[in-house]
Amino acid sequence: MKSRRQSAMLSEEARLIEVVLFIENEPTSMERLSDLTGLRPDTVEDALQELRENYSERGSGLILTEEDELYSFMPAPDLFPQLRQSYGRKVDRRLSRAAMETLAIVAYGQPITRREIEEIRGVGSDTIVKLLRDREYIMVRGRKDVPGHPCLYYTTRKFLYEFNLQSIQDLPRLSEIDRMRFESGGDDGDDNEELPGMDGEEE
Repeated sequence: MKSRRQSAMLSEEARLIEVVLFIENEPTSMERLSDLTGLRPDTVEDALQELRENYSERGSGLILTEEDELYSFMPAPDLFPQLRQSYGRKVDRRLSRAAMETLAIVAYGQPITRREIEEIRGVGSDTIVKLLRDREYIMVRGRKDVPGHPCLYYTTRKFLYEFNLQSIQDLPRLSEIDRMRFESGGDDGDDNEELPGMDGEEE
């Protein structure tokens, strides 16, 4: 038992990165980890790799993940079935209904531009799109090949996890009315109307 404990010991740098990721509690870039710890980027990279291997070898309930050069801890995939009932929909309740609607539009319409989002909603969406990006529910991945080359928005893994989805294909199917709404670019209805499978709470 002693040798096993010794083999699981982390370097000081890895322990520091581990606790910073815990405190940040959100996907964090290598650059920010370097700024927060004072460690050089190559040292941060080595520490992240050490953490990844250590958690894997120990069979931990957490894994270190990387997506779009952002690092965070997530539950091990084999534990999802046990966690789903209690934690499957821990959605940020600070999101307004309008933000939830915009998130639904991105989820069902991705890849989608901001202008396309606004055509569906019928109102400007700059602030809400920025909010959803800041909270890492949506992200930019490429640009559309049209004049101006607008950004293309996609949902993130955080969105999938918090809405208890394995993939985008698991989203509830759109009703005929909602499908027509997407294809027609919106209507004159309530700007705060939500789409299927997405629920929020007023701020």
